[in-house]
Amino acid sequence: MTIRFDDRVAIVTGAGGGIGRAYALELARRGAKVVVNDLGASRDGSGHSDAAPAVVAEIEAFGGEAIADGGSVTDAAAMVAMAEAAKARWGRIDILINNAGVLRDRSFAKMTPEDFAFVVDVHLIGSAKATKAVWETMREQGYGRILMTASSTGLFGNFGQTNYGAAKLGLAGLTKTLHLEGAKHGIRVNTIAPVAGTRMTEDLFPEAAFAAFAPEHVAPAALFLVSEQAPSNMIVGAGAGVVQAAYITLTPGAVLAEPTPEAVAAQWAQITDRTGEIVPGSGAEQTMAILSKLQH
Repeated sequence: MTIRFDDRVAIVTGAGGGIGRAYALELARRGAKVVVNDLGASRDGSGHSDAAPAVVAEIEAFGGEAIADGGSVTDAAAMVAMAEAAKARWGRIDILINNAGVLRDRSFAKMTPEDFAFVVDVHLIGSAKATKAVWETMREQGYGRILMTASSTGLFGNFGQTNYGAAKLGLAGLTKTLHLEGAKHGIRVNTIAPVAGTRMTEDLFPEAAFAAFAPEHVAPAALFLVSEQAPSNMIVGAGAGVVQAAYITLTPGAVLAEPTPEAVAAQWAQITDRTGEIVPGSGAEQTMAILSKLQH
């Protein structure tokens, strides 16, 4: 079955280039009306450009429908205005892909508090502001698809990216709670951890690998995660045509022989034994697992 987005309205932040552009173009090719949001800044968040209108022109050239938005995701009022413009033009908002981001990489020893806060503000707080701007519309419609952009840095760590990693794992946590709050309103929320050769990563890839990791190879996973058939509460890795699923798991653990740190040390092997581990569907399941362990 072909996945289409006819009569759907999608907002993609950070869509002026790289992965976001690939998302916007493919959504439009498959029938979506697209808001191309991009401040047009460099990868450290400085400056402006006409990146968003250029992508709109690409979409219109093949007969698609799109509008440009230059608002910053760090500006809550700008995100509300963006959502209102989409509704004024097309009457609804079905999809939000939170893709906008910046990098200010340094080892933690050399990182300034300002650089740490700025990266968290753009990625995590910015995604929350964009989501808040569309949330009530999606609740009223009884339909919504939201995609957060995490990273392997957030899930597994990467030297020199404490700010980026903190923000990206925060987005996975934001997804998990929004999934619970949106479920009864037909809103499905997922997280993608893309690996792609873009201006954000161009100095990290060997030249040959850069081509294999083209942004267009991430788009299939992203579009599935915002389609009508989308799951919810998933963390999906994607890059170079490979799609993966990542999980936050919980081991059965151990009842301590006595409430001391020495007991934790003595029983560490049992505590960390992954046999029978689970993937909790909510935070409450950790408490339930503890109570079940005590009952046994």
